[in-house]
This record gives sequence, structure tokens and C-alpha cells, in this order.
Amino acid sequence: MSAVRPTQTDAEALLADGTTVGIRPLSPDDHGAVLELHAEGMSQDSLRMRFFGVSRNAPKQAADRLCGPPRTGLLALGAWAGDELIGEADCELLDEPAETAELALAVADRWHHRGAATLLLEHLVRAARAAGVRFFEADTLSGNRAVHRVFAHLGLPVERRYEQGEVRVRVPLDERDERYRSAVDERGRRADVASLTTLLRPASVAVVGASRRPGSVGRTVLDKIRQGGFAGPVRAVNPHAGEVDGEPAYPSVRALPEVPDLAVLAVLADAVPGVAEECGAAGVRALVVLTSGLGAQEARGLVRACRRHSMRLVGPNSLGMAQTDPAVRLDAEFGGAFPRPGTAGVAVQSGGVGIALLQRLAWLGVGVSSFVSLGDKYDVSGNDLLQWWESDGRTDLALLHLESFGSPRAFARTARRVTRTIPVLTVDAGRSTAGRRGAASHTAAAATPTVTREALFRQAGITATRSIDELVAAAALLHAQPPPAPRGAVAVVSNAGGIGILAADACAEAGLELPELPAELGGVLPPGASVRNPVDTTAAVNPLELTNLLRALENELAVDAILVCLVPTALGASTGQDPVYALLEGPARRRVPIVAVLLDQQVPVCYRTCADGGALPAYSDPVAAARALAHARDRARWLAEPPSPPVDAPDCDRRTARSLVDGYLTAHPGGGWLDPLSTADLLESYGLPLTTTVWARDEPTASAAATALRNLGHEGKVALKAYWPGLVHKSAAGAVRTGLAEDAEVRSAYREFMRRFGAELAGAVVQPMAAPGVELLAGVVQDQVFGPRIVLGLGGTATDVLDDRVARLAPLSERDLTTMVTELRSAPLLLGQRGGTAVDLAALRSVLTRLSLLAEDFPELVEADLNPVIVRPDGALCVDARIRLERRPSFDPYLRRLRRPAAAEGT
Repeated sequence: MSAVRPTQTDAEALLADGTTVGIRPLSPDDHGAVLELHAEGMSQDSLRMRFFGVSRNAPKQAADRLCGPPRTGLLALGAWAGDELIGEADCELLDEPAETAELALAVADRWHHRGAATLLLEHLVRAARAAGVRFFEADTLSGNRAVHRVFAHLGLPVERRYEQGEVRVRVPLDERDERYRSAVDERGRRADVASLTTLLRPASVAVVGASRRPGSVGRTVLDKIRQGGFAGPVRAVNPHAGEVDGEPAYPSVRALPEVPDLAVLAVLADAVPGVAEECGAAGVRALVVLTSGLGAQEARGLVRACRRHSMRLVGPNSLGMAQTDPAVRLDAEFGGAFPRPGTAGVAVQSGGVGIALLQRLAWLGVGVSSFVSLGDKYDVSGNDLLQWWESDGRTDLALLHLESFGSPRAFARTARRVTRTIPVLTVDAGRSTAGRRGAASHTAAAATPTVTREALFRQAGITATRSIDELVAAAALLHAQPPPAPRGAVAVVSNAGGIGILAADACAEAGLELPELPAELGGVLPPGASVRNPVDTTAAVNPLELTNLLRALENELAVDAILVCLVPTALGASTGQDPVYALLEGPARRRVPIVAVLLDQQVPVCYRTCADGGALPAYSDPVAAARALAHARDRARWLAEPPSPPVDAPDCDRRTARSLVDGYLTAHPGGGWLDPLSTADLLESYGLPLTTTVWARDEPTASAAATALRNLGHEGKVALKAYWPGLVHKSAAGAVRTGLAEDAEVRSAYREFMRRFGAELAGAVVQPMAAPGVELLAGVVQDQVFGPRIVLGLGGTATDVLDDRVARLAPLSERDLTTMVTELRSAPLLLGQRGGTAVDLAALRSVLTRLSLLAEDFPELVEADLNPVIVRPDGALCVDARIRLERRPSFDPYLRRLRRPAAAEGT
């Protein structure tokens, strides 16, 4: 355990009441602050609990210990609110090379009960684990209830030993413990919601930069706030005007008669940092910055002011935000219309997308609970808003348009929880296949941006659509109808055979089933009708006949959803028997969801009001309706699966793996591909089944190795593989010879390598031939934003030809292990279908599990390609592997901290 490097732990995070604090290692420059914390910030009783007695020298001794020269074995973190040190947490190794550290903790009295101690401990756990500590121990007085509550609520198991009024506490530092991560999540959710309250439910608002000129951004927002009926004071700030639109204007935020909760900034870019600092100093707690075009200096100044003064920030380059809660009624955005009150939470990055989405929701009749245009997203993100909507008591549908992710793994973890209670839909923006170009391995070629985003959304239970129209179409169904059964079997009904066939095709292309229907359903239809699926009622169907059919289909167990396609006919017009009446006179919600396709409808999707007052989704195109049903089916499947914890595996030797990785990167600072033996050692440390591998630097060694291994190989044969640094695709380079049964064949193959590759050849590996089985690819690609992606696909020489692959983001869950196999097109080969024999799925799951853990533990592992992994009924064996290492910073995506926007680096 070495001295802490500040870049590892510097962070800003939220306390339980929403206050922003900075967390960083203590240094000799902090001696005075640490002394003041103990001498002035803590009462005599707190000092007695901390030091087991009261001594005038204790504060100085603590400052001397924590702020002396850096020394091995000591980690000390401080939490700062502005310039005030409000608490510290430290640990020191008890006895090198032990894995146990003595823990100490101190928080200023006036900052008690605000979550400072727990937040400090979370960051100290992370820093200590990175330094090799596995246990915290601490001596506490039995009467120190505050510190015992901290340990009890931390989320980690706590062992206690009582001795003569003192308690010896021992805490194992297992960051993968799901109880710990859930406890951290809950603390983060509460802190996030507390910090967002003044943004989304402010009691007072100021518009800074409100102009006297109608049509300007600031004036438009001011007018919309006033016209929208905001419940609290609304103030205009303009240093060049005494009044705006007949109401007083104030020269500065300091001059306002009260401190506003929220300030909306519509000022020039170079003025933004100064105005933000003025707002923070006055006590404002939230900013919405409409201004665009901030440079790096302005960005740094804006973020610095917000963090220093505990202000949450939306923007810059934001369209604004709206809150339709009747107790608030705040419309602080400059879109074209007032958002209709309702229960859909909407967050977008692009203002133009926000305007379009609000317009379509208004056409549909879906109201908004809150709307936030995130803009350049320096602070408040989609993750924050998901947690707000989860807790606000109003939102039952979440719609997102995100062009980038600050912390995708934290976002996915939040979304995985939120989607259990409310549907979360997004537009999958930025799809691209450019990631395939220049990929060094098969795994890298498979892990494109599209695949990565799809994996994120799938694992989080998010409904990902391809356009705004598709998003609204899916939202219309999910908002108004019950979900179908996970099977997704659809009965298609039409009064025109051609449109029914088109609808059936659309359902099949969307992956929906069309079950056979019983012939007796024809008894309720007019002559000439067909009850095959799709059902053709003929144009002669009347409302009563269609009603009876729908009732029968609703009670048919083979049917999970009903899609009704109707075209206007002269028959219906002349008799007044329009079959649409059958849909509207019945209930909107039935046992199974029902949607309509009305070919004469002018808008893509809308609600038709039924007799019971409910809403029936009606589409103008059967393709849109089918896709909406497929999204609803996918959500039903997600909900049917119980929450799945991250996978784990025993016997992973992290210490050996760490030594190997660090040793390689010390010798190769620029990174590179591991040699075959180092690759084998790294995989072995995590229990990954690589075939026996012997390194041979010359022909005689290769011959001797082949003789030794021949009895281990299939039919007594071995494989010889040439190697030199940088070689990745061995087969493509002609560097592999297989099925070598005789010594002469081995020697001949080695000599051929020497002739072909010359001085480039460093040697060769000799391996026993593996018994045949299904050849798969299993691999890892590290993304500095999304984290490790685990890829599984058909392997061997068919990898690139068939392109049969799936991907998931680590950490994998038990559910991921199952779906990664079943989603492959080649799954029947693995599952033993069509007369085959099933492979050992447990062994395959073990490979994926251990690969996921290795990738999580070592961000330096930027690429791994296990190809092929041969799976058989009796196990799995990797016969070739390549691993690339690169120096990467350690990053915990679940550690509570506020994001640092790239535009504001240096804050």
C-alpha cells in the first residue's frame, strides 16, 4: 500500500441534503484545516468519542499524523464544503504486508446527520481497495451510537467484538457485495432528489438577462413563466432596465428582494461565470443556463461556481425546463407551446428534439410531469432525472433523448431499477458502424458503437426506438394499454384482406408470433370471412359482429395482443355501421392490449376515446403499430424476469493477475499484446480454461514439446503456432499448422515458419489438438466511457463470415449469461436442438463469468480475444487467446460523485 495519488480520489459529491462537497487526499498544506476541524469543529464529547478521552494535544497529534510527509500504509481523505474541512476519514495498515487497515473517522459537529461520514467512507473504501486493503478495523466506545449507525448503514457486513466498554469493529471491503452497492444507490438517490428539489420544484425564480425586447430568449422565458401561472415570485434581472413588461427589473441578483431558488440565465457567454458566481454567493441553489457557445474558460468558471456554492446546473445551451405540478406550474423554456400537464417525464439533449417531442406528445394527448432540456449537460443528466421521476409520485412514463453518456454503467444500474416500475423509452441516437474500421481483433470488430448502445439499453430494460415517431408510437401503447404476455402472440384483424396481410408481415418482421386461430371464430363473422390469422372479416362486417369477434379473441389463450386494421368503406358509410364503433364502444383496456390501424387517419398516432373514457392507441400505419407491440412485448419479457444479480466466481487470483499486469506495463509503458505464456498465466489466474501451452524458441525444443504433449492431444496430434510481437491474426498470416502427428511433421512445420517469417519469428507455441466441438469466440473490449464489453459469437474461421455475435456490458448478470447464448443464431447448435447434443452450458457460462470479472478488475485489459473456445458436452476449452494491455486509470463507475464535463476540465 503506497501513498495516495490525488488524481485517484479527487471528486465532488452530494451530501444527503444536496450540499456539494469536494473529497480529496489530505496533504501537508491541510495541517491547519485538520487542526481546526478537531480543535474547533468538534465538541468535547465528540473528541472523547474520537480519541477515547479528552486531551489538549489530541487535535495537534491528529493533524501531525494525517498531514505529515506521505508515507506508505496511510490513506487520508478530507471532505470540503467550500474552503471548510468538514470531515476526514483515514486508514493505516496494521502490519505490512497485512491486508487490514485501522480506520478512523471525524466529522465536524454542525455537519452531523448529513451523510458526510458515510460518503467519506465510500470513497475511502474505494481508495483502500485499489491499494490492496481487504479489511477495515476500528476501536469504538460502546456508547458511540453515531459511528455505530454509520457502520450499520454502510451496507457491508460488520463483525463486532465487545471488550470492557469498547467495541472492535471489523469490516470486509467487498465492493461487489450487492447489498453494499444497493445501499450506495439508495444514498445517492436521496441526495440527488434533495439537490434537484430547488430546480424542479422551486419556490421562486429569477430570469437573469430578461430583455425589454419581445421575442428575445430571456424575455420569452420570463413571459412563459408568468403566463404559465407559476405559484411563487418571478423576478427579472437586467442591469440596463428598471422594468420589463410593466414589472420591476433589478440590476443584479444581489438586489432582489428575496433569494430565488432557481435562476435562469440568458446572458452573453463571457458573462455566464460571473453571473453564476453572483448567484451562488447570494444563495441560489439551481441554475438553468440557456446561453450557448461557452469556451473552455467560461465552462470552467461556470462549473466551479456551481460546485463551490452547491448549485445544480442544467445546460448550458439548454432550451429550458418545465414542471407541470399544479403546486408549481413552472414553464421556463422557450419552445413554441406550453407543455400539457400529465405524467410523462421528458429529458432531451437537443432543444430541437425537445420541441418536436413535446409537439408530438401534445398531438397524442400525453401530458408531461416535467421536461428538461439538458443541453451540453455539464451537470444534471438523464441519470439524475430518472431518479427524480422514480421518486416524484407523478411520473409513470420516462422519455429520453441522450446523445452522450457521462457514466453509462451508473446510468444502466439506475435504469435497471427504475424500469421495474415505469417504462423508460429512448431514441437510440448516434448509431454507427464506423467502429469496425481498423479493429485489431475479431472482438473489437464486433463491439461497434451500435452494439454497445444496444447492450446498454437491453441490459437496463430500456425501450430503444429508432426515431422520435417510433418513440411516441411505443409510448402511446405503453401508456394506455396493459403489457402483452412475454410470448407476444398477435391476432391481426382486418376488414380488407390486403391490409391484413401487410399488417401480418409487419408483425412477423417485428418478431411477433401469429398463432393459428380456432375455426369456430368464423361463426360470429359474415359469410366469406376467413378466420386464419390474419382474420379477414370482409368489408361487410358490422359493429356487432366485430365486437363479438374481439370478445372471443380476448378470451383466446393463444392470443396475447390484438391488432385491428380498418379501412373506410362505402358499405359502412351507407348503412351507418362503421366498424370503428366496435372499437370505441367497448372498453379501452382489456385482458390483452388492443391497438387500431386506421388507414384514413391523418396523424401517425393518436388516442381514440372509448365509451369507458379510456384511450385506444390508433396508428395510421401497420408497421408503426407492429413495432409498438414488439416494444411492449420486450418490456413484458423484461418484467417477467426477476432482478438478476451480477455474476461472481470463486478462486480468482487477483493478486497474481495484478502482479502480472503491473509487471508487463512497467516493462512496456506503451502497452501491447502479451506473449503466449503471459497470456496463459493471466487467464489461468482467473480460472479460464486455456489448453496446455509450451513455448519453443527453436526446432529441437518444438520437437521435444510435441513428443511430450502428443499423448494429451486428440488422436495423438499437436498444433504448432508461430509467434512474434504484434502478431494478432495467426491464421490470416499463415502462422498455424494443425494435426501434426509425427516428429518429422513438427520439424518441417517449424522450418517452414523460419523460411517464411525469417528474423521476425520469435518462436512458436506447441499445443495438443483439442477434440472437436462447437467453436465460439469470447472476448473483451474496454471502452473508456462504457467500460468493458463482453462479446460471444460463433468462432473459428467462421467468425467474420457469419457475423453471429452478441454483446453485453460488464458486469454480467445471471440473466445475461442465458440471453447471450439464446440470442445467437447458432443457439440450436449449443442447445442440442434438432437431434443434436447440448454442449456444457455451465462451462460456457463459467468462461463468460470469469472473463467479465477479469475485465472489471483490470481496466488495463483493453482487448481480449479467446478464439476459438471449443465447447463440447463435457466442457469448454480455449485453444487460442490474445490479450492486449494498456495503461488505464482505475475508475469505479458506482462511486458517488458528480460528473466532470470534458468542456470544463481543470475545475
